[in-house]
Amino acid sequence: MSCGPVCTNLGLKPGQRLTVKGTIPPNAKSFVMNLGKDATHLGLHFNPRFDAHGDVNTIVCNSKKVEEWGAEQRETVFPFQKGAPAEVTFSINPSDVTVHLTGHQFTFPNRLGLSVFDYFDTHGDFTLQSISWE
Repeated sequence: MSCGPVCTNLGLKPGQRLTVKGTIPPNAKSFVMNLGKDATHLGLHFNPRFDAHGDVNTIVCNSKKVEEWGAEQRETVFPFQKGAPAEVTFSINPSDVTVHLTGHQFTFPNRLGLSVFDYFDTHGDFTLQSISWE
């Protein structure tokens, strides 16, 4: 897996959103986008898996507090395609995060009770083209 950018001091609060655009290489296995307080407090670990860790065409979401992972949540709607562009928007709500994908959306609970999401990173089989927030 390749490393990607890290953003800090984002200050994302309920009512705001973060949009990530990029491309997925033709040989992709999986990629990750993390949102949280910092690298050790992840409110949302977003992990689309084409074929990784025993999952095929599945989005696995989780949260992490220091070294303790929560229960995985799996989404079987998988709009990502190898060798194609991708766009993901994360909308911050008071008690959850809504993940907007092409033709589908779902929510993931704010298990850590974060009032502000300051941290974002992405890595794996995803070439970042832009990040925007409002």
